[in-house]
Amino acid sequence: MAPDEPNVSIGRADNSSFAFGDHARAETRNAAPAARDESAEQLLAAVRELRGDLARLRENEQAARLDETLAQTEEEITRTGTAGEGRLRRLREVLTDAQSILTLFASAGAVAGLLGM
Repeated sequence: MAPDEPNVSIGRADNSSFAFGDHARAETRNAAPAARDESAEQLLAAVRELRGDLARLRENEQAARLDETLAQTEEEITRTGTAGEGRLRRLREVLTDAQSILTLFASAGAVAGLLGM
């Protein structure tokens, strides 16, 4: 190390960000996971189960659209602790459209039941 270089020592740095250099930028976002109520937990579990069942199907447009909507629902519940009414409405629409492929899965009935269908 050259004599004109600064000496940097970092001890414990939990939940921290560091940036070095001329245009460096560091951000830290520390937030507790969103709390979920019992109905959100049940929907999240049912969505995950149906996504697992869908993975067993041969790829088709309906299954892909449903899986995408389920993934978005899962992400929203995980991030915010709930699924908004718009998301639930979209999920109901996609479930209705995919009815022909969903009759094979009990998990689809669980999700539909939790949506009041």
